[in-house]
Amino acid sequence: MTLSEYIKRRNGVTIGHSNSLRNNLYRSLGGKNFSTFWNHWNPIFGYFLGKKVFKPLRRYFSVAISLTLTFIFCGLIHDFVTTLFRGKVSLFFAIWFLYMGLAVLLSRSVKQDLTGKIWLIRAISNIAIIASTFGFAMSTERFLTFSFGLF
Repeated sequence: MTLSEYIKRRNGVTIGHSNSLRNNLYRSLGGKNFSTFWNHWNPIFGYFLGKKVFKPLRRYFSVAISLTLTFIFCGLIHDFVTTLFRGKVSLFFAIWFLYMGLAVLLSRSVKQDLTGKIWLIRAISNIAIIASTFGFAMSTERFLTFSFGLF
């Protein structure tokens, strides 16, 4: 599948279409679970992570481990960019994305399905998971900094 086909499948419109961002937000936030949220969020980045990171890892590891490592890798990319701008090493995003990857796996394992709920409830659920994983990541970073002088 090409990038253009992938984006059309995820957003319902072609790359560069005027409704692309609107569709992306509507479909991702309104996903029936947190796994579906990530299937629709940032399709360009998702396409390359799936093709260049997840699929190669999948040859050697289970889906769960491959997915978790892909999320950590994505976080490390974000950390690299923030480190360049801040001039100080940070692993906050790797920690946060680890927690979000685990939340994806949890939503799959409990078979979370909010299909019957209105869009607003699904959006609140997905945003709540993002916010809670962010809070866990902040707490973890503070703990590691306080306890071990890291970061």
